[in-house]
Amino acid sequence: MKRKFILAKLFSLLLISVAQIHAQESLQISLSLRNVVDLAISQSSAVKYVQNQDVNYYWRWKNHQTRFRPQLTLSGNLPDFQNQTKPITQPDGSIEFNQVTQLETSAQLALSQPIPQLGAYVYAASGFVRLQDFNNSTVGFSGVPVSVGITQPLFAYNWMKWTRKTEPLVYEEAQKRFIESIEEISYNATARFFNYLKIQTDYSLAESNLSNSQDNLKIAEVKKELGNISGNDFSRIQLSVFNAQKALNNARISLKNADYELKKYIGLDQDKVIELIIPLDMFLWEVDPDLALSESLENRKETPQFERRLIQADRDLTRAKREAGVGATLRMSYGVSNSADNLGGIYENPEQQQNVALALSVPIMDWGRSESRVKLAESQRELVLYDVVQDKQDFERGVVVQVEQFNLIRSQIATAEAADKVAEEGYKIALKKFQNGEISITDLNISLQEREGAKRDYIGSIENYWESYYRLREVTLYDFEFKQKIYYTNPMLSSE
Repeated sequence: MKRKFILAKLFSLLLISVAQIHAQESLQISLSLRNVVDLAISQSSAVKYVQNQDVNYYWRWKNHQTRFRPQLTLSGNLPDFQNQTKPITQPDGSIEFNQVTQLETSAQLALSQPIPQLGAYVYAASGFVRLQDFNNSTVGFSGVPVSVGITQPLFAYNWMKWTRKTEPLVYEEAQKRFIESIEEISYNATARFFNYLKIQTDYSLAESNLSNSQDNLKIAEVKKELGNISGNDFSRIQLSVFNAQKALNNARISLKNADYELKKYIGLDQDKVIELIIPLDMFLWEVDPDLALSESLENRKETPQFERRLIQADRDLTRAKREAGVGATLRMSYGVSNSADNLGGIYENPEQQQNVALALSVPIMDWGRSESRVKLAESQRELVLYDVVQDKQDFERGVVVQVEQFNLIRSQIATAEAADKVAEEGYKIALKKFQNGEISITDLNISLQEREGAKRDYIGSIENYWESYYRLREVTLYDFEFKQKIYYTNPMLSSE
């Protein structure tokens, strides 16, 4: 029985160990650069913000569209009760103050439609009023069975016409900004990926250096016992171990911070143990500057933005001129009206009613205020014209420079890769020579520094390639790998 108990306990411990190993393995994950980018643009908090911002502009566009569609409105007072003393005009024109107790109920159904080309509003309406006088115990009805009318500003600034010009450009900017923002997230994820990768590389180098330094110290201790090493060289070897341990501790702290920042940005659980894979799958082609520039001008938000800025400058100048001159508003309506003792009676033999009104506003003296506003708008328009020309030139130059930088990286990568291999082999040879007593610790440290510098330069050249690659995608919104425009859908708008 005792033996069976011991076997059962050992079996349980074995199962627990296997479960722990499996749990640890399930938390470990290897990530390539493309994995990190895909996670960032699919589940990060940054992409959620961009998606919500895009939704905001979507509903702004929908709201703009509805502003110029027919509006059917039901309005009224249900009820309007009054019990107060009011001045009442008598048949002879005199006024008496009488106590009034009445209940008024009204309703109106109106259909209105703006006319953007004219800046006018047309409408058709129908309504009635029911008035109950409690003092005289009477009930009366009055109403307008049908009426149509128009409100037409004359010589005025037509905000409808200008809004219909600018809002489509605003929405086009927003759509292109959405794609550009996601590409910016890809770039930021790439920067965090390589920040982690460089620190991970430093950590691996620090581990290797500590292991080699400890091996060197063991050899030095044997040489010291044999009297084959000076005290100064032995102290330097001891110091190299301490320095290697210090470098490893610093690298471990930096790695934890970089690990936290990367996981936070891409929305990965902090309990995951990640290892980054050096992205060597580079596409070392040459990008055509003319293609990049044409795609950039077509795909980026700057193109509709430049157009919108010019239109807004013209709009502001037109508004200043119109508001400085004569203002007039023409209101016309035509319909029929009636009154009766019952609701149906107001629709029997109604009488015609017409109304024409022209409201005028003529500036007489404003001490030059209107003129100065026009001059200011003209000056601002000239500045906008100049700024747009300069901004467009800077934008196009920025695209060309980015292409040139990307095309130059190919040779840099090849050189850095060759230097890394040479430095690694040189360090291995120097390490063996040192352990054989052929070179000093100083020569070994020089070889070590050359190895670490070459490794960092190689990782840096790969980083420059991928950051330049994703920046090129961002400034053109064009995928040069698959030769197509970059496009993303917003899952928050997929049901719309």
